[in-house]
Amino acid sequence: MDRIVYVNGSYVPEQEAKISVFDRGFIFGDGVYEVVPVITGKLVDKQYFLERLDRSLKELSIAWPCSQDAYLDVMTNLIERNKLEEGIVYSQVTRGAADRDFVFPENTPPGFVAFTSVMNLLDSPAAATGIPVVTTPDLRWKRRDIKSVNLLAQVLAKQDAATRGAKEGWLVEDGVVTEGVSSSAYIVKDNKIITRPLSTKILPGIRRRTLIEMCEQHGIEIEQREFTVEEALAADEAFISSATTITLGVVSIDGHTIGNGTPGPITQKLREAYKNRLLAEAGAE
Repeated sequence: MDRIVYVNGSYVPEQEAKISVFDRGFIFGDGVYEVVPVITGKLVDKQYFLERLDRSLKELSIAWPCSQDAYLDVMTNLIERNKLEEGIVYSQVTRGAADRDFVFPENTPPGFVAFTSVMNLLDSPAAATGIPVVTTPDLRWKRRDIKSVNLLAQVLAKQDAATRGAKEGWLVEDGVVTEGVSSSAYIVKDNKIITRPLSTKILPGIRRRTLIEMCEQHGIEIEQREFTVEEALAADEAFISSATTITLGVVSIDGHTIGNGTPGPITQKLREAYKNRLLAEAGAE
């Protein structure tokens, strides 16, 4: 079956999907995006995703392309049309199509596209083995808190990591880990989780936000501060979180084994708790 995608008001087979060559997302990277997990055919982590998308749009002065309820309806329709049981819905909002000019165009309706992808989120083999990570320079712009579609620096960093045999890169600036290329980054030392505090230098991860809440519920100590590459190499555990990974243990950094080379107990505990939370949310609908 051909995948059905959504493009500016229409559901079409992916082979027929088209956007204007004047779309500002295509020309300038002038837009934002979101990735929302789907578990047992249901969107999860919905409220936090809507709040982050609303914030990103406001930061760039881009209007919602429709109401938030209608936005969710598009995503639900895509799940049903594509019979998606587990995976993600990607959605993107741009400032719309207008003649090329750096200044914001007036009275231009936003562009809105979305599509689904099948992924194994709950039982990913990487959850049992963990993943290798390498450090790579952080070349991004200064407003990393906005989930911008302009991802060239991340593309270069992810390719650098892949070329070096890693599944993820940890971005480094002035000797300090900012975050993962497409994930939030954490280390564990003496049973305490350490992760960088929110600022314009990192994306406010939805999984990060939820994990912090879960740590409070499960009595796990968490400290929000910067940590260096050296601290990461000396950590007892390390892990990442994102929409497509939930949480995954990091078993090596730059070839240096972390802990005993397997996902640690705190990482595993949080992943299991998060899985249960997602299943409960999906089953509650």
